[in-house]
Amino acid sequence: MKNIRNFCIIAHIDHGKSTLADRLLEYTKTIDKRQMQAQLLDDMDLERERGITIKSHAIQMEYELDGEKYVLNLIDTPGHVDFSYEVSRSIAACEGALLIVDAAQGIEAQTISNLFMALEHGLEIIPVLNKIDLPGAMQEEVKDEIVDLLGCERDSIIPASGKTGLGVYDILRAIIERVPSPKGDPNAPAKALIFDSVFNSFRGIIAYFRVLDGEIRKNQHVKFMNTGMDYHADEIGVLKLTPMPKDVIKAGDVGYIISGIKDAKEVKVGDTITDFERPASVAIQGFEDVKPMVFAGLYPVDTEDYEDLRDAMGKLQLNDASIVFEPESSAALGFGFRCGFLGMLHLEIIQERLEREFNMTVITTVPNVSYIAYTTKGEVLPVNNPSDLPSPDKIKFVEEPYISASIITKSDWVGPVMSLCLDKRGVLKNQVYLTSDRVELSFDMPLAEIVFDFYDRLKTISRGYASFDYSPIGFKESHLVKMDIMLNGNQVDALSAIIHRDNAFDLGKKICKKLKELIPKQQFEIAIQAGVGAKIIARETISALRKDVTAKCYGGDISRKRKLLEKQKAGKKRMRSVGNVDIPQSAFMAVLKLND
Repeated sequence: MKNIRNFCIIAHIDHGKSTLADRLLEYTKTIDKRQMQAQLLDDMDLERERGITIKSHAIQMEYELDGEKYVLNLIDTPGHVDFSYEVSRSIAACEGALLIVDAAQGIEAQTISNLFMALEHGLEIIPVLNKIDLPGAMQEEVKDEIVDLLGCERDSIIPASGKTGLGVYDILRAIIERVPSPKGDPNAPAKALIFDSVFNSFRGIIAYFRVLDGEIRKNQHVKFMNTGMDYHADEIGVLKLTPMPKDVIKAGDVGYIISGIKDAKEVKVGDTITDFERPASVAIQGFEDVKPMVFAGLYPVDTEDYEDLRDAMGKLQLNDASIVFEPESSAALGFGFRCGFLGMLHLEIIQERLEREFNMTVITTVPNVSYIAYTTKGEVLPVNNPSDLPSPDKIKFVEEPYISASIITKSDWVGPVMSLCLDKRGVLKNQVYLTSDRVELSFDMPLAEIVFDFYDRLKTISRGYASFDYSPIGFKESHLVKMDIMLNGNQVDALSAIIHRDNAFDLGKKICKKLKELIPKQQFEIAIQAGVGAKIIARETISALRKDVTAKCYGGDISRKRKLLEKQKAGKKRMRSVGNVDIPQSAFMAVLKLND
């Protein structure tokens, strides 16, 4: 065990994590020049295009230093706030972490939150100042920030460049010298932490694990402690660029297990693997089921594609176990699914993957969060969909989820950022100047307010300089109402939303105006209304397309013209009672971007 090093990489989006991982693989000769490509560990097209890591990856490298051979297990982590539970499990499987900070951008909110998570787990932190070859690099200022944050020696910060390969040998030496080797009892009952899982269409679910105590052998009868299921280890091995089978994985090492599991729900990240005959006494701490934060309806554009969408969602769930979905139907959109996501980025990625990998074009309804309604009869009802909310006369009060938000921005943008958060019903808790021109603001605010367009607007007002991170802090009572949108008196349930009473009037007005622009004119007049309970709070009218029926009347008595107009009016009235209004897909999407 003394020659094994397990480490992860902590970085904000776009601070050069994947590029630096490429250089580590190249310099340890884990891959040859032929196989080399940029962002090697990011194997999804989406990850390459957006330059973000969506799934965590693991790979084993071998490196010789001063005549001694070492095994380095790199467990890569996603950088976005939506995937913070995956990051926490990856951190729990390591003894050390590379903290990568962009020399041109400095420390960001996501870096700080993941760093504190690593420090809580007692990891050895190796600070790396990346992208020092950029013309805008502020090496000395960013080094000051790192020293203030970590309290480390200034000399311990490694200057590096993932692009040119500068400083990579120093990083490898630091990993071996500074990161402690794993501690574990090789003779104790087997205990291993699952930190990730992937789906293989031939072999089923492949779980990645880190052995803490004992060992896992091929064909061993193993048990997953949190789900209570037991399996036979058909194949185990280590994670090179391609999986490499082995007969035994010992304490301190990282590997994979294939045991013919077909259902993604059976393998949960954070679960503990142990021996069936000689189980460990306690499971590894920190396991929790991933809770979705944002709910939205996904509907096929063509209702005949419903079964295809069900298959596509099932296959996506095998690769990404954090999606939850259940069937639901809507009067406006037909049959579809109510889905739970970790955040808005997660929702975007799933939508994009459905289009690319399965050729499914879907309509997304207004995203909302999960509320708790307390009725006058004393019942407690979870509300994941606006249609689940009881009528106002039956509600005693409603609670909504709150988050603690941390925003780091330049001091120039403190005013606009504060006013944005206060508009979103945020309460300022703390304000700390990290350096003379960088401020950390802490707010308590409702999760529902950041679901819509908060992140986009934050980036706009701070010219891209603000970084944002949040963690849930529980539920609080709020004055919430359900707002319905009606077309000619018919409710469009896909556009209903649960909102704060104070915002109902403004939001209702905005949605009605937006729909008036987007719904094409019909042969009859269309009334667009927003209502709370029985009260109409906003209205817009789309006038009818009209033929000029009086064009053939040249002069003559006015009563002839009036007779033709009355006849047309009666026809329009009859048409309105039987006419249907088709809502274009752009109208559902536009509700998400009301401030554009």
